[in-house]
Amino acid sequence: MAVTIQDIAKLRKMSGAGMMDCKSALEEANNDFEKAMEIIRKKGQAVAAKRSDREAAEGCVLSADKDGYAAVVALKCETDFVAKNAEFIELTQNILNVAMDKKPATKEDLLTLPMADGRSIADHITDRIGVTGEKMELGCYEFISGAAAVSYIHPGNKLATVAAFNETIDHQMARDIAMQIAAMNPVAVLPEQVDQHIIDQELQIAREKALEAGKPENLLDRIAQGALQKYYKENTLLQQEFVKDNKLTIEQYLHTASKTLTVVGFKRFTLNAD
Repeated sequence: MAVTIQDIAKLRKMSGAGMMDCKSALEEANNDFEKAMEIIRKKGQAVAAKRSDREAAEGCVLSADKDGYAAVVALKCETDFVAKNAEFIELTQNILNVAMDKKPATKEDLLTLPMADGRSIADHITDRIGVTGEKMELGCYEFISGAAAVSYIHPGNKLATVAAFNETIDHQMARDIAMQIAAMNPVAVLPEQVDQHIIDQELQIAREKALEAGKPENLLDRIAQGALQKYYKENTLLQQEFVKDNKLTIEQYLHTASKTLTVVGFKRFTLNAD
């Protein structure tokens, strides 16, 4: 039985594969659509195995929020050309939709969850590998929750953030905080949340700089502590200067709405070099 244009279009809609791949699969499967789909999936698996050692440095990063819960996902690929493809972006959005609906605990759990057709997210990613011939992987899944939550996607789909708050918050104010996180890349909400190895590293760097500048050894620790406080001001969210008004810290900005309003956590993921 000859393969028709209508058959090819139908399989292309089912699989997302290119027209020639669909034609070839239908011919091999004697127009059996289930067998043709399996051929296309096996091709994706073969390409995935072949490309496993390649670097997936491009991709699409999206985030969303609803009812105090927010999540960010990143689907990675090899080239910007594929990353900007509408079907690739749609797949990323569909993965995010599943994450928002099911709220899985880990990235590994998310990969096992079914999409609309009942097949897993991992299988859909493998199928897409077969279509594009590029390595793809779920590069990020992060989530956060609180009394309120917000999400922000930077134009270009390479950077996204989410943040949660301890009480209800005006949407514009929440968005300002999400954009602050995107722009200023804080390492923690508060100084006491900064990893100890970062603190030790900053103190060591400050001591070495002071010593090279000829400062007395008995003053090195005091100078290092001063440098650490400067690091906290620049790199912890609540102590950072608000990018829209540098007369205020983020904490002071939040307190213009409520003296008890604060950020309980945030997540940030980017494919760009910070």
